[in-house]
This record gives sequence, structure tokens and C-alpha cells, in this order.
Amino acid sequence: MGDPTTMRAWQVVRHGEPKDVLEQVELPVPEPGPGELLVRVRAVAVNFPDVLLARGQYQVRPELPFVPGIELCGDVVSAGADVDGFTPGDRVVGSRIGVLSEYAILDASAAHRAPGSLDDAQAASLTIAYQTAWFGLHRRAALQRGERLLVHAAAGGVGTAAAQLGAAAGAHVIGVVGSDEKVAVARDAGCEHVLVRGDGLDLAAAVKELTGGHGADVVFDPVGGDAFDQSARCVAFEGRIVVVGFASGRVPEVRANHALVKNYGVLGLHWGLYPVQRPDLVLEAHAELTRLADAGVVRPVVSGVVPFDEAPAAVQQLASGATTGRLVVRVGE
Repeated sequence: MGDPTTMRAWQVVRHGEPKDVLEQVELPVPEPGPGELLVRVRAVAVNFPDVLLARGQYQVRPELPFVPGIELCGDVVSAGADVDGFTPGDRVVGSRIGVLSEYAILDASAAHRAPGSLDDAQAASLTIAYQTAWFGLHRRAALQRGERLLVHAAAGGVGTAAAQLGAAAGAHVIGVVGSDEKVAVARDAGCEHVLVRGDGLDLAAAVKELTGGHGADVVFDPVGGDAFDQSARCVAFEGRIVVVGFASGRVPEVRANHALVKNYGVLGLHWGLYPVQRPDLVLEAHAELTRLADAGVVRPVVSGVVPFDEAPAAVQQLASGATTGRLVVRVGE
């Protein structure tokens, strides 16, 4: 028997909540074009952009209907023209919109060999969160050993990645989480101190107390809204706030006069630009992340693995904000 000609896939058929707009369909197995790989998908990590894609709120708005999913681990099946360095059977990780299916296309330039030390669910969770954390902490903020790092949403996928990488770099990591149930996850990821939002917590005052009045040298903020506002109150002299996203739903205002008076910087991070503008840096980051994974220093926190048929529920669960670590959809072996 030859390779199948059709595959199961999930499609967003209209914009709305993931559980309401994702439908399973049968599609032809795609053919790789020049510079592309056809990959048999093993696992797909769920990311917050999947929620935004379903709602029609992501910065990229594919034409309906479309296949969501932006991060996978899988096996190379075949390669298009002008592709070197990959052979059928290679286990790879990579990122591209449209991978929540049994087969997917990846740009060969955006595919990397999966670390042998990680299982499929962990490997599927490595690319976006850890690359985002790596570029945010090291490329944008130039985090130094001994600095104080404040990580918002420290029990989430990108937050646990930032906490692990911050601790690996020798920073003193303070995590912020949304509930008491998430404290242990943040601590296990490398946070020395964990603050729980709510219940009258004055975050800025708490950070200053924990740092002896110094404040946070680097802030990693995928939340925005009040998290950013509080961070601006407790950022240290020559501190850096790295803006990663707006999971809170509110885009905060950056007060230039406040940044001037307190002498801090606000740095934007759009990781998706690096594969286009500086793919060489992406390769370097993946090599370092693989080294750290093989050394046991970083390990993606996978809180749940669900079967392919339960993908809409997993994306909806992420939308609720109640998850920790990463949710992963198991697609194939």
C-alpha cells in the first residue's frame, strides 16, 4: 500500500470561539513545493495564537475555511525541489500556520531536527515558546547573570519557558501567576519567588520588597494590560520591559515621559519576524535550546496530551486562561 492521498484535519469554518468554529474535515494530502517539506504530524502544541486565529483576532487572518495549528513535531515524508539536509524519516519540529492535521507542509528553512532527549509532546512545544523566551531574554533584553527577572503568566507555556531560561542564565526569577494552584508549576520552572495576582496584591510593591527596593531589571510580559502598568512601576534603573503579547485583552499605553524619567526601556518582541529577517539567529537559538534540553536544563512543561478528536476542547481550554504549561494534541505515532 502506498501513502494515503487524504487526511483528517481541523478547519476554522467561521470566526468565533474555538469549540464552536472548529470542524473536522477530510482533505487531500498536500504536495511540498520548492523549499518545502511534507511532514507526517506526530503532535501539535496548542498556542494562544490558535485562539486568536479562531476568533479572527490574530495579526494574520487566513481566508476561511483554514487549518489552524502553528507548531508541531513530526516525521519528514518527502521534500520539494531545492531542499537539502533532510531525508524521509527525520523527526523534526517547526512552525507554520496550518499544521492541525495528519500531514502538514513546513518551510524547510523553518524546520529543525527534534532533540532526541524530548518526547513528541515536549518537542512539539519547543519552537515557539522557547524561541520567544530566548529572543526576548537574550536578544532583546540582554539578560545578565544575577539580574532580577520578572515573568508574568509564569505557569503558562511561554512563561515556564522564560522562567527556565532565566534560571539557566543565572537570573533571580520572580514569577506572577493567576491562582494558588499555579504556584508549584512556576516554582518548578525556576522561579525563586511566586506572586499570585488578585486578593489586593500590590504587585509593584511586592516586587520592590523582594528585590530590596531595586526593582526588576528585566520584565517578560506576555499579558499586557494591568501587568504592564504594574511592571512600569517596579522596573529598575536601566531596566527593560519586553512586550511579548496581550493575553489580558488590553493593549497598554506606553508613557514615553515615564520611561524617560525612570530611565527604562520598552522593547517589542515579534518572534515571527526572525525566521524571515534573521534565520541565522533562529538556527543558533535552536542549537542552544537543543543543547540545554539534552543537558536536562530546559524541559517543556506539558500539562496534558489529548487525542486528535478533542483538539477543539484543548484550544478552548487554553482560551479560558486556566491552563498551566502546554496542552498538546496527539496526531499520530
